[in-house]
Amino acid sequence: MAKIDNILLKSKFRGCLLGSLIGDCFGAPFEGDIMTSGGKVVLQKYFDKLEGAAFKGPIKTYTDDTAMTKCVAKSLTDKPAVDFKFMARLFVKEYFSEPRRGYGKNVVDVFAKLRSNKFDDIYKPANEQFAGMGSFGNGGAMRVSPLALYFHNNYQGMISAVSNATRITHTHKNAINGAVLQSMAVQQCLKLDPADKIDAQKFVNNLIEKMRMIEVDDEGLNIDNGTPYKEKLVDIQKLLDSGNDDTEEIIRILGNDIFALHSVPTAIFCFLRAQTPIPRITTDNRFRRSIQYAISLGGDTDTIASMTGSMAGAFLGDDYINKHLLRHCEFQKGMSEMADNLFAVLEDTNFT
Repeated sequence: MAKIDNILLKSKFRGCLLGSLIGDCFGAPFEGDIMTSGGKVVLQKYFDKLEGAAFKGPIKTYTDDTAMTKCVAKSLTDKPAVDFKFMARLFVKEYFSEPRRGYGKNVVDVFAKLRSNKFDDIYKPANEQFAGMGSFGNGGAMRVSPLALYFHNNYQGMISAVSNATRITHTHKNAINGAVLQSMAVQQCLKLDPADKIDAQKFVNNLIEKMRMIEVDDEGLNIDNGTPYKEKLVDIQKLLDSGNDDTEEIIRILGNDIFALHSVPTAIFCFLRAQTPIPRITTDNRFRRSIQYAISLGGDTDTIASMTGSMAGAFLGDDYINKHLLRHCEFQKGMSEMADNLFAVLEDTNFT
């Protein structure tokens, strides 16, 4: 593939962060839903209406997904050397400034402890959760897109930074590896030309090969379930190859809940499946189709759609985002500016 020029790369930065925001804002009203056939019809009409130039509906508010993504982006522009203590402070400040963004109880407990111990050890509160096992959730994966952008030409740097950023709130290896996988997927999307057709099997194969190096048997137990993400990626390939669009079967195989293992692979599948037409989703726009499809699976819709949107935006760039759709999102101008600021930091350091 030809090298992506800086004009397109800047558009992809915007697309990635705006895609994350749109998925969050549009997915939030459906969180926890079980999507029936009738629900999917409602969802289709919902998107059709939002894309209409004349529709003046209320602004869709973002959740903790975007709130924490904003903090990661700001930490990278304000402290380009990547200061994880500063990032943790931003998380805590954001939460206590606007606590009603849908934060989970466990991450709130982490923030309270970080504040009370004055950030002496930013990893200790999360490490103590769940009897020392740490959280399995997708709260790390949902916010890593700025790190994938920042380290788009530095793979090892990205893996390290994503792992450390995730450990502030989630220390279980499935949560960390899920965030790493999400960042890998976004990074791959950045490097693809939107004018080209994605080879979905190759896209997943690349992720499988990378996860082989991540999901190592560090316990030395040699047990069969030591590579859960690799197994989910193989499942994605099988689903894509079979053309199976049965929602219940997809959810059974991949999941749609708050655990990283049951949502990051699902987001990757949604992005790849939406590169071609999907029954009951009437749109030619691959960006919209990706997010609409992610929401149509129900469950943790805001986070799965946000992660899907970050991939779709990183692949297609912001030119593919319907501006009528975008204007219904809270903080859409601010998120675009954050993407530009992040790109500018990399230009200043000759990192692009």
